[in-house]
Amino acid sequence: MTTLKERLRTDLTAGMRARDELRTGTLRMALTAITTEEVSGAEARQLSDDEVVAVLTREAKKRREAAEAYDVAGRTELAARERAEGEVLADYLPQQLGADELAGLIEAAVAAAAAEGQSGPRAMGAVMRRLQPETAGRADGAALAAAVKERLTQV
Repeated sequence: MTTLKERLRTDLTAGMRARDELRTGTLRMALTAITTEEVSGAEARQLSDDEVVAVLTREAKKRREAAEAYDVAGRTELAARERAEGEVLADYLPQQLGADELAGLIEAAVAAAAAEGQSGPRAMGAVMRRLQPETAGRADGAALAAAVKERLTQV
């Protein structure tokens, strides 16, 4: 079974052969970010697929934020480029949770926290601790926190 990093390298080679400038540039950037993460710290190491997904998620988030900033500045051509790079990265990320799935997970976590005697806004930390392992890489953390906060204030 190939690792995610190997798949990125293979797709980079295919993109170079096809002269796909967008895919080639995006995958080079992603592989550079992965390599940087591997050599940061006390000693170099190989990243697991989960760690590679975390790096790709971070890079995709950077693309979304840059696209929004370019839109505000009126630079639509640069915003479109950032969005296109984000779409290339999305091919390598796990399928994002739908709104219904996310709401179900939040309800279950809130119910579990309530069973432990935690409710209302004070249960935010307990609910988030339950949700983060289940939603890692599959939901935006800020959006998740906002949804949990909204749900907890309804109680």
